[in-house]
Amino acid sequence: MLVTALLAGCGSGAAPAPPGAPLPPPRPVGVQDPAPSPTTQPETESCDPRASYRPGGGLPAPTVAKILARGRLIVGVSQTTYMFGYREPDSGQIVGVDIDIAREISKALFGAPDRVVLRSMAAADRIPATKAGDVDMIIRTTSMNCQRWREVAFSTSYYEARQRVLVRRDSTVRGLGDLGGKKVCAAAGSSDLANIAESAQRPIPVAAVEVLDCLVLLQQGQVEAISNDDAQLAGFVAQDPTTKVVGPPIRVEPYGIMINQSAVDLVRFVNGVLARMRADGTLARIYQRWLTPLGDVPTPPPAIYRD
Repeated sequence: MLVTALLAGCGSGAAPAPPGAPLPPPRPVGVQDPAPSPTTQPETESCDPRASYRPGGGLPAPTVAKILARGRLIVGVSQTTYMFGYREPDSGQIVGVDIDIAREISKALFGAPDRVVLRSMAAADRIPATKAGDVDMIIRTTSMNCQRWREVAFSTSYYEARQRVLVRRDSTVRGLGDLGGKKVCAAAGSSDLANIAESAQRPIPVAAVEVLDCLVLLQQGQVEAISNDDAQLAGFVAQDPTTKVVGPPIRVEPYGIMINQSAVDLVRFVNGVLARMRADGTLARIYQRWLTPLGDVPTPPPAIYRD
């Protein structure tokens, strides 16, 4: 990379870097700066992305029967999203809100919470893995939107986040409106990145494989800000108190469990599990367990159905 850069500099007439000049800090692997323009499709029909399929039908339904025969549930998760799906330093286990929900679904299927295989994956791999059938579902702080509904299905929303902005504590930035022409990082394949690119303020979107990589770029001064969901940004502040969350919400981001479009029976089953978790307080207790250190703990969102 250094040789390429020097050759490019010579070809353009730029002066070579003086001997002993400091090299720029290394970047996390896979960073795209600037990020390619997202491919968006115009909305051709009204859509409430929070509306899912009503619970119904008993066991076994086709997809559920296949999972039962296999003897385990395969779930795509994050291992870098603090308090939702992250690797706990002492135990080395992946834990968090999303993981507890996966274990509740395992318990509903098998009578035991440990019949689940957790597969860590990047944000950009969620839809391809779901469509290919590599996993039964994705529980990975995944925002529900109408464009994604065209490719996959979702459960009802189990958490409602709000996209905001994270900057260094000494920054004068007060929100996205102050970031025109400045570099703002988000995870590749995320709705956050698309929202940055579509902003009227025209910030420069930078894509990272994991949003945790964005924190590295912010700490190095390679980006001006990170834009992500507020709960995840609060986790960054807890890990790095030299940062702060600023500005009003950019967009509401309901989280849903992503499932293959053909597996409506599994969606209905999962929605039944979530309905029970709302009714008996399990979901609220999961919130309390993991989100209390981040500040005010919200109330779980109500279920909305499309049928």
